[in-house]
Amino acid sequence: MEEVTIPDKIQEGQVCVRTLYLSVDPYMRCRMNEDTDAEYLRAWKLSEVADGGGVGIVEDSKHTHLVKGDFVTSFNWPWQTKAILDGSLLQKLNPQLVDGHLSYFLGAAGITGLTALLGMREKGHVIPGANQTMVVSGAAGSCGSLAGQIGHLEGCSRVVGIAGTDEKCSILVSEMGFDAAINYKKGSVAEQLQELCPAGVDVYFDNVGGDISDAVISQMNQNSHIILCGQISQYNKDMSYPPPLAPAVEEIQKARNITRERFLVLNYMDKHEASVLQLCQWIKEGKLKVRETVTRGLEKTGAAFQSMMTGGNIGKQMVLISE
Repeated sequence: MEEVTIPDKIQEGQVCVRTLYLSVDPYMRCRMNEDTDAEYLRAWKLSEVADGGGVGIVEDSKHTHLVKGDFVTSFNWPWQTKAILDGSLLQKLNPQLVDGHLSYFLGAAGITGLTALLGMREKGHVIPGANQTMVVSGAAGSCGSLAGQIGHLEGCSRVVGIAGTDEKCSILVSEMGFDAAINYKKGSVAEQLQELCPAGVDVYFDNVGGDISDAVISQMNQNSHIILCGQISQYNKDMSYPPPLAPAVEEIQKARNITRERFLVLNYMDKHEASVLQLCQWIKEGKLKVRETVTRGLEKTGAAFQSMMTGGNIGKQMVLISE
């Protein structure tokens, strides 16, 4: 933590903002490497301020389209209580879309919700009425908890989540509408999948990779689809993304013609606006339940990130900086 003074005056095109919320997310682990292995993601640099998703309020503006009191967001918001930013890099927010829950713009009504919704629509190939079964790994996390609910909304007849505690599994079923949930730390994931997905798996929303994904892929049907959202179990390893499958699992994937393509939500910018409106409508109607874990104080941001990476949270991890 450092305390610094920001300039009294701002330049043309700039705004002075007060930070309200910061988001901490699994992709940030990649930014701690020398090279993120992704052209759209810049590595964090030593002695520089860390950044990520953030929401704040404009306190002073010399930008033509932003005025004092506007709520704004950015994917590259500095981890500071206040900052001077280029107004052209900020997106103005409408709090009414989320009934004043501004943090939702960093989660369910932001990049996390977009990843879940567009991942399902672009790579899931869900057909309403086709009696498809969907499995979600990392199901109690920010993206997985939304993806499972969206699976039902888009037409899957059965949704099964995989999480790491009995509490998380209980919440997935009782609050999030999952049909069943597996605690991967108890018993065989493969045996539980066979019991809970007797007709096999048609859609797999993959947030974790590794052994869990190997177990799911082994039970996927012919011409089924993997939505490759994240590989959190592999982020501490030095390997290409997406990580290669084990030879035996890759053989299954090819023999059953299972699609497994890298999904990047930023490739669908033209669909973001309409998709955010859809997410907000579902939230307002109570069809999409939102869970957040909120930590208070800039000084707790690192601890919040660590908690999220070690699976200590349910839903989206947020840091409240000011109110």
